[in-house]
Amino acid sequence: MPNSVKLRKVLDALHKLGFKEIRQKGSHVFFEHPDGRTTLVPMHKEIKIKLLTKIIKQDLKMQKEEFFKMI
Repeated sequence: MPNSVKLRKVLDALHKLGFKEIRQKGSHVFFEHPDGRTTLVPMHKEIKIKLLTKIIKQDLKMQKEEFFKMI
């Protein structure tokens, strides 16, 4: 597994899952899902796997493998 994922792939996966961009402050974008889940994603060229795993498990409340199928 790579140690980072391109931002575009992460954003595309979030949109496929039904998350909408709500607002942006600086280099971070706040996403919200219709069921109430929210997450904050840094807008860097690549996102490290460690941070992405934390976002997937804590914010998106899904399995890492399930998210990576979306990419």
